Amino acid sequence: MAWRDWLVRAVAGHPSDMQIVYAVDGSRHIAEWICDWLPGYEGATPVRFGNLAVSQSQHDIYGEVMNALYVARRHGLPPDDDVWELERRMADHVGRIWREPDNGLWELRREPRHYTLSKAMCWVALDRAIRCARDFGEASRVAHWKHLAARLHRDICQRGFNRALNCFTQSYGSDQIDASLLLLPLFGFLPVDDPRIAATVDAIERNLMKDGLVRRYRSELPEGAFLACSLWLVQIRKMQGRDDTARELFDRVVALRNDVGLLAEEYDTSLNRQCGNFPLTLSHVALIGAAHALDDVDYLALHR
Repeated sequence: MAWRDWLVRAVAGHPSDMQIVYAVDGSRHIAEWICDWLPGYEGATPVRFGNLAVSQSQHDIYGEVMNALYVARRHGLPPDDDVWELERRMADHVGRIWREPDNGLWELRREPRHYTLSKAMCWVALDRAIRCARDFGEASRVAHWKHLAARLHRDICQRGFNRALNCFTQSYGSDQIDASLLLLPLFGFLPVDDPRIAATVDAIERNLMKDGLVRRYRSELPEGAFLACSLWLVQIRKMQGRDDTARELFDRVVALRNDVGLLAEEYDTSLNRQCGNFPLTLSHVALIGAAHALDDVDYLALHR
C-alpha cells in the first residue's frame, strides 16, 4: 500500500505529464547533464548525471503502471478511489495518444517511431482497465475501452507484423527484429502458441542470440547481451513446454552474477564480464519472473 500511495503521488496530475522515472522521493527533476572533467569507470565517457529519457515520450509506461495496479488488486490490495481515478484517466489518455509515435522501451535518442511494443502496452493499459472495471464494479467506461482495445489490437497485428519476415518487428514498417517483443505473450497480447508469436520467438532466437544470450536488436554500436531479454526468453520457453532449454538458459544467466548475486544491464561475452548500468532493476525483476515461471505452475497459468 505504501508503494501504491507513492506511485499515485508521484504521477499526480494529468497522465500526459507522466514520466518514465522519478526520484526516490517522487520528485520530477532529473535533468541530464554531462560532467566533462570526471573520468568514468575505466575511462568511459561521457559521464552523465540524471537521465535524458525523463523528457521522452514512452507509451509503454501506461501499460506497465496499469498492469502493476491490476496485479496488486488481484493479490489483495483493497480498492481505492484515488487509484481508480488515476487508472480511468490513464485509460482515456491512452485512447487519445496510441496513434502517436514515441521513443520506445529502449529510450532510443532519435526521432519517435511507431514502436510495436509501445502500441501493445497501450493495449495492455486498456485491457487492464477493462478487467479492473469488470472485477471491481466500475463498468461505466467498459464498452468504450473495449472498442478502443479491439481497434488497437487489429492495428498492431496488421502493421506491426512483417509478413515478408513472418514475425513482429521493432516498429511499424521496419525489418528490425527486437527482443522486447518477447513481452507480447507475457502480457497476454497474444497466446504463446499463436503462430505469429511462435515465428517471432524463432526469429529472435535465430537472429539475436550470441554465445547463448539474447541481444536487444542488431546494432552497429558495440553492445553486450541484454540480460532481461534472456530471462524473458526463459519464461517463453517454459510456456512453450521447452523446459530443458528454459532451465539451461536460466542457469546460464544465474552463473553471470557477481559475488553478491547482482546483475548488470548487459553481459559482454567476448570479455566475459558484466557491463552497462549496474546493478539494473529490470534484470532482477526478469530474474524473479523467470524463477517463478520455472517453479510455479500457477504463475504460468496467469499468463495463459
